Amino acid sequence: MIQFNAYKMLQTADGELPLDISLTFNRGEFLSIYGNSGAGKTTLLRILAGLTQAEKAHIEVGNEIWDDSEKKQHLPIQKRSVGFVFQDFALFPNLTVKENLEFALAKNGSNEIISELIELMELQSLQNSKPQNLSGGQKQRVALARAIVRKPKILLLDEPLSALDDDMRFKLQDYILRIHQKYQLTTLMISHSIPEIFKLSDKVIILDKGKIIKEGTPNEVFAEKKISSKFKLTGEIISITKSDIVYVIQVFSGNNIIKVVATEDEIKDFKIGQKVLVASKAFNPIIQILS
Repeated sequence: MIQFNAYKMLQTADGELPLDISLTFNRGEFLSIYGNSGAGKTTLLRILAGLTQAEKAHIEVGNEIWDDSEKKQHLPIQKRSVGFVFQDFALFPNLTVKENLEFALAKNGSNEIISELIELMELQSLQNSKPQNLSGGQKQRVALARAIVRKPKILLLDEPLSALDDDMRFKLQDYILRIHQKYQLTTLMISHSIPEIFKLSDKVIILDKGKIIKEGTPNEVFAEKKISSKFKLTGEIISITKSDIVYVIQVFSGNNIIKVVATEDEIKDFKIGQKVLVASKAFNPIIQILS
């Protein structure tokens, strides 16, 4: 069990914002964090990692106290069993792929894990290359491998796939799920992609203005329980066009485009770019805005 309680005043574009979060999750879970920019998502990860210190905090991982502001306990980052993947990869440009992994290895760690990760992440042909010669997807694989060289208790992913194209994003999702399961990690990932959250997560929390406003399984958080359907999928509205007396809403989901027919009254609440749920009930498609 992991308990996270933290309070920190944030400086945002809209002024001061209190981050006030109480969260409990299980070891081995994949937890996604969803919310608007400036909601406090990255700060949550940084507090957990020990990179940012909160005014008030109590963080307990298993039976180990990482933070207790009342007792003035603060475990430094180097003593926390955490792997962190940043948006900008943060690889050492003067080191090869293999050397980046070796640098992250604990002093008395076995090189066996490096060989294992190079094979698992399909980096064999790239292990002697330097970061400037790698694509974005390749750099991300190296960053993921480096983050788990020490087999951390917790893996933190700060929008790791946001800069990648869809094909590479889908492939990297598979790599993330593979290493999460193989090394039995507890993973916290910030993501703005609802399909990605559905694919990877056991649990999701929605942050808004520094507070958790919703939590549960992806289905509980993003889908209305009242819809009983043969299938459900999530996607993004990419177009709304009029066809005779009806409107056609096109939803992009995965690599597919789904067309849903709607009346003029029904489309009033929809706009391009919205995340939606598309479901089938008695052969009639239902489209619903997600939170």
